[in-house]
Amino acid sequence: MEKTNDQGVISGTFYMTNHVRQKLISHCKRELPYEACGLLSGGNGIAETIWPMENVNRSSFSFSMDLDQIRHVFELIDRRNEDFIGIYHSHPTDSAYPSEGDITLNNYPEVGHLIISFANSTPELKCFQLTGKKVFPIQLKFVN
Repeated sequence: MEKTNDQGVISGTFYMTNHVRQKLISHCKRELPYEACGLLSGGNGIAETIWPMENVNRSSFSFSMDLDQIRHVFELIDRRNEDFIGIYHSHPTDSAYPSEGDITLNNYPEVGHLIISFANSTPELKCFQLTGKKVFPIQLKFVN
């Protein structure tokens, strides 16, 4: 049996539905040339719900979420009896790897951090666990 933390990252693997993956890609493409951001929730360790958020920085190089919007989404996640299991954001021109700012400003080390890069013609989606100043790659698996 794989070990899971309270939020659903299972032994170096982050599970997400194909539907959420498609919505995540669409949201991030719509926000270009700016970074897009959002939250992911679900049950049984699988990201089943996507919560697109507003990037209040309106920047191509950074993102920040409104605290009131975060609180509201956390309430909605609770009402759905889901767990908060991930944060996503895009890198419009950089690689799918956490920037120094992503690492330093991380407030949720217990969840998966997904980054989608549009630096090449094909979007690249990767997942990481950010703990302190350390970055651990997490395998992504997509389910129906």
